[in-house]
Amino acid sequence: MRGGLRADVCAALAAAALVLVAVLVGRHIQDTRRTLFVNWPPLFADWDPHLGPGTPAAVLVAVAVIAYGPIAARRLPWRGLLAAAWGTALAWTWSLALVDGWRRGVAGRLTAHNEYLTVIGRFHDIPAALRDFTQHIVSGTPAPWPAHIAGHPPAATLTFVLLDRAGLHGGGWAAAWCIIVGSSACAAVLVAVRALADERLARRAAPFLAMAPAAVWVGASADGYFAAAAAWSVALLALALTGRSPAWAAGAGLLYGLTCYLSYGLTLFALVGAAVLVLGRRRLRERPYVLVLLLAGTAVVPVVFTLAGFDWWEGYRLLVTRYYQGVGGTRPYGYWVWANLACTVVITGLATAPGLRRAAVTLVRGRADRTAAWRLAFLVGTALLALLIADLSGMSKAETERIWLPFAVWLLPACALLPRPRAWLTAQALLALLVNHLLLTGW
Repeated sequence: MRGGLRADVCAALAAAALVLVAVLVGRHIQDTRRTLFVNWPPLFADWDPHLGPGTPAAVLVAVAVIAYGPIAARRLPWRGLLAAAWGTALAWTWSLALVDGWRRGVAGRLTAHNEYLTVIGRFHDIPAALRDFTQHIVSGTPAPWPAHIAGHPPAATLTFVLLDRAGLHGGGWAAAWCIIVGSSACAAVLVAVRALADERLARRAAPFLAMAPAAVWVGASADGYFAAAAAWSVALLALALTGRSPAWAAGAGLLYGLTCYLSYGLTLFALVGAAVLVLGRRRLRERPYVLVLLLAGTAVVPVVFTLAGFDWWEGYRLLVTRYYQGVGGTRPYGYWVWANLACTVVITGLATAPGLRRAAVTLVRGRADRTAAWRLAFLVGTALLALLIADLSGMSKAETERIWLPFAVWLLPACALLPRPRAWLTAQALLALLVNHLLLTGW
């Protein structure tokens, strides 16, 4: 046990060292070459020590989760635990967002000049806007889309257009949507872990998912919403393979199809879905129609958007052009290919590093037994693989503390393998509180 604990501490220190080196090297590059285009590398943030109306609530939530989270996770009935985890994630995310105040931390986030709400007026004729969407992606075309609209398929923007049409106008409602939906990702991951590994590990992971440092960026960015859509697609697939109703597979496919039309990069979630199929292959042989339902559900959103006139492949091709027209073409790959991983440490917390270490050991040693811990490690390892592919692609240089939220929530369950959860939860809470109170995070 002592050796394992020592190795855990070393893994956490190595993760902290990676962040420190990324800060120091990034600061030097930005001061001398000005090629990173972030003010506090590796994060897209500004140094701005501050308190806010959310500070007391954030501290209270952190203390409550550290003191009572592990006990509550063991004792609550399963459905009560899911509700408590989602509720805690909501309280944690809202309180952290309100550290920056209502306007700066919530209502103004999605109304900035590169954000989705700025183009709602251009979607008064939705079919026409979808047909012409790709004509405004590349810089230099007539009325090019702002960065976030150009950088995503139209389902992302269309979500906020439909919210506006429903009477939920303005940045406050848009941010509330992202926070409420985005916070549900923790419940989705718990459902999947219970179905694919076991309930004990899901319960151990619950406090870490409910109080993740990633909440700093879930409140309020659209990527939190994307993370939830991807997470529920995986959870529903897990239920289809392990539960009584294989019809969940159609819902899983529907959400995966939507996920691909929310963000081009989240097509990589096919790897996580494949991991679910591998873990549930015995039931899949008994229920081969699950795969048919999954594929049928996946086809729905692509067919609808294609018939509406949007070409996903053309959109992605033009996005690559737009990406290299902007700062993406200047930011140095040699720095960001490893500094992105430092951003991942910040959003998943120091506890995730030793959790991943234990997951790697479990994968190597438990191949023959295929225990619950091995199945959890396999799922987490696949999510890490998807993240590393995204990193090596070079299409996510910087701002990955926001962009990689969908992958980050699947690394956190590795913390279920850690002993002494309160100590690690304390480290998680302190990191999130320090980041949110010392920096003004972007997007």
